[in-house]
Amino acid sequence: FIIASENAKFADTHAQVGIVPGWGLSQKLSRLVGIGRAKEISFTGRFVDAKEAERIGLVNRVVPEADLLSVCQGLGEDIVSADQRTLNTIKEIIDEGYNTTFLHGMRLEGIANQKHMATTTPEFLEERRKIVMARNRAKKNAKL
Repeated sequence: FIIASENAKFADTHAQVGIVPGWGLSQKLSRLVGIGRAKEISFTGRFVDAKEAERIGLVNRVVPEADLLSVCQGLGEDIVSADQRTLNTIKEIIDEGYNTTFLHGMRLEGIANQKHMATTTPEFLEERRKIVMARNRAKKNAKL
């Protein structure tokens, strides 16, 4: 995902410069913003400001420039605080499911869920619940 400052600008200047993309932009951009918008951005080299980038799905969130680093660090801390085995499984099923049909993706999720739950204890879940509650309380208190 992409977090952008309110001053960010994005463009695909490959066609204007005379270079064919080689690192996946022709495939990634259309999946993020749709084929019509991807063609407009790629064919024209037009710059997209942060507000438009958020509106069309090119970025997940726009934050004030002064908050960018702390917001990104907070996201990193949230990700690191997750159970890594579970996080890796969720990442795999999202990635694998995205490249297939919805029905097949649902099957992948069901299989992953059964496999995961077969090795997950009630004690583990209770400990994770306590960790999540403590983290959320700490975040709430930090905002006050």
